[in-house]
Amino acid sequence: MNNLLPTDYATWLAELKVHIRKARLQASLAVNSELIRLYWRIGTEIRNRKSAQGWGTKVNEQLAKDLRVEFPEMKGLSSRNLVYMQTFAGAWPADEIAQQAVAQLPWGHHCMLLDKLKDRPIREWYIKKTVENGWSRSVEENKSATFVSINLTIGNPSSH
Repeated sequence: MNNLLPTDYATWLAELKVHIRKARLQASLAVNSELIRLYWRIGTEIRNRKSAQGWGTKVNEQLAKDLRVEFPEMKGLSSRNLVYMQTFAGAWPADEIAQQAVAQLPWGHHCMLLDKLKDRPIREWYIKKTVENGWSRSVEENKSATFVSINLTIGNPSSH
């Protein structure tokens, strides 16, 4: 049956596989970027309403329930994640959320960095390095934990 295939078929197939993988990666990055922007917007709106109307945690809990009912297939709408969205929105101004590095990093990375690193320039450095080097969340977590540990040892409170 291979006699029926063109001589350059294997090369062409390999090229197509590369194009497909690249397109899938680009689509994944685009989806991630939109989710990050959505989470930032939700966090910003909750922060604004809390400030203007004095919302408490009960509103977060009800909002999480209502959103999960409307979007049962969507993960990330828990009450805890809504708190992360608010923290995330407070950490990044509107004009910076569109920056490529911040928008490219998966949500789990952002949550971990918000928990571990309170100093914004340090978080920015880790975001940039994670995107540049393709670090997994576990690699990024190990590197940031080492940073926090070193700074606790030398008494630098800005990292925690």
